[in-house]
Amino acid sequence: MVMDEKKVAIVTGASRGIGRATAVELAAAGYYVVINYNTNEAAALETLAQVQSAGSQGEIKQFDVTDTEAVKDAIAKIAEEHKRIDVLINNAGITADGLFLMMGEEEWSSVINTTLNGFYNVTKPVLREMIRRKRGSIVSVSSISSLMPNRGQANYSAAKAGLNAASRSLAAEVARFGIRVNVVAPGVIETDMISGIAIPVEEMKKMIPMARAGQPREVASVIRFLCSDDASYVTGQVIAINGGVC
Repeated sequence: MVMDEKKVAIVTGASRGIGRATAVELAAAGYYVVINYNTNEAAALETLAQVQSAGSQGEIKQFDVTDTEAVKDAIAKIAEEHKRIDVLINNAGITADGLFLMMGEEEWSSVINTTLNGFYNVTKPVLREMIRRKRGSIVSVSSISSLMPNRGQANYSAAKAGLNAASRSLAAEVARFGIRVNVVAPGVIETDMISGIAIPVEEMKKMIPMARAGQPREVASVIRFLCSDDASYVTGQVIAINGGVC
């Protein structure tokens, strides 16, 4: 059980990559971290171990962000146990790349459902808790593909661009309640996800002014800032983290 004064953060898709790095960064900042995962419990437990090594506590919580009722139940239990939710990081997302004419309905829908419907499913019940306390920070993880779409990623680009727009609209709605809503849009980051991209990483690096891929912690550090009081006047923003790609 977390003490009532301890700030609570939920990170979806936190079993690896940017989600894991974000969980660890928030732990280092003193948050109790709820680590969401869908299928990989072992990886989620590794994230929890890193959270504890960073000097904080947390727990793992299994739910599929596309399952509306499961999400409602999970958020209700978190709110009941901890009496507060201070931060939500919408990180869960998948890719299913392919040329649009060859893209099946499942490939289109699964990406949209996880990224965009997942945002709706998780954010809505969390937002109710934040409004009750009149404070909170929501940060969603988008992609450079939302700003500079790549060939073969119509589904992913659409989902992430929708995430940007939904977040900016929501920011305008809830600012008066003391709640901030922002987005980070990473470029090429060294995670498992880039291994599935058709373009070799070394070729992608040639297109980046800093001539390297980013690290998950470099994204997580920006997220931590956006959740902090230092970002108290920052809301409705989409912040690119891409090594200088314009």
